[in-house]
Amino acid sequence: MLDGTLGRMRILMLGGTGFVGGAVVAEAVRRDWRVTVFNRGVHGRVPDGVHRLRGDRTAPDGLAALTGGEWDLVVDTWDGAPRAVRDAASALVDAVPHYVYVSSGSVYAPPAAPGSGEEAPTVPADPDADDGDYPANKAGGELAATRVFGDRALLARAGLILGPGEDIGRLPWWLDRVARGGDVLAPGPRDLPIQYVDVRDLATWLLDRGAEGVGGAYNVVGRTGHATMGDLLDAAVAVTGSDATLRWTAPEPILAAGVEPWNDLPVWIPSGHEYRWLQERDVARAYAAGLVCRSVTETVADTWRWLCEVGRVPDRAGRPARAPVGLAPEREVALLAALPT
Repeated sequence: MLDGTLGRMRILMLGGTGFVGGAVVAEAVRRDWRVTVFNRGVHGRVPDGVHRLRGDRTAPDGLAALTGGEWDLVVDTWDGAPRAVRDAASALVDAVPHYVYVSSGSVYAPPAAPGSGEEAPTVPADPDADDGDYPANKAGGELAATRVFGDRALLARAGLILGPGEDIGRLPWWLDRVARGGDVLAPGPRDLPIQYVDVRDLATWLLDRGAEGVGGAYNVVGRTGHATMGDLLDAAVAVTGSDATLRWTAPEPILAAGVEPWNDLPVWIPSGHEYRWLQERDVARAYAAGLVCRSVTETVADTWRWLCEVGRVPDRAGRPARAPVGLAPEREVALLAALPT
């Protein structure tokens, strides 16, 4: 649907100053869409020309600023209490024809079978819940969006999201570590396939499919093996110009030392690990619906350029803090010292 006066899509972004929301706003602006963001107005900035509505979706009457508005598409990245998605969707059901909810692969009930698709069971969830853990909140948000919008709700189950603006710090940690140089503990095998999506490719897909009115659940993440751990870390060495030496190490001694995949060594989940399925989801449906993923070298280079500009990983735009990622230097030194030469 287009604004009949200006011939431009009208998008409402709930949030819009964080990692994914910011990328969606930037892509919509690049397309010359009419962009409105709704948030508390206390964190982050929005591009010139973007209209900002202020409100707190968790407060009584916190959605009042949306009253009377009309848009062609709404995008919601909320990961807190599902009732906030319920309330926003209910408030917007007559103001917008299509609801895009950015969900997560974490909604799948573990252990999911590697290679499973959108049909896999999800965790128990309640669309009216006041709170829960991350998987239950995202699954509850899906239920809330579909309860109100039905097949007019698009559920984008993103996986690992990388790229400029990342506010968790997984790829930035690797870039900073490699930039320091020296021997770097590189978790093997070197050809271990990884599965992720660049935030800009995610944003493009969300807006393309949202504008078309596509509904239903999609695993929106690149193919397993679009890149490997070797590709990722080699690119990090190249873009930082570092003298780092990657010490490729088999998973067994790393795991035996109590190192946690994904958290201590970001991105890495070795074969056979109980959460390996998070890096092996079926994405045929998203690719059939137009998902295109850029090269890992471009993602790494652009993230390094952005990180050099901002200096550090930004705060998460007022959202709950997450535990820091990355292996402490002293643990890495000890592990490297224990490896055979």
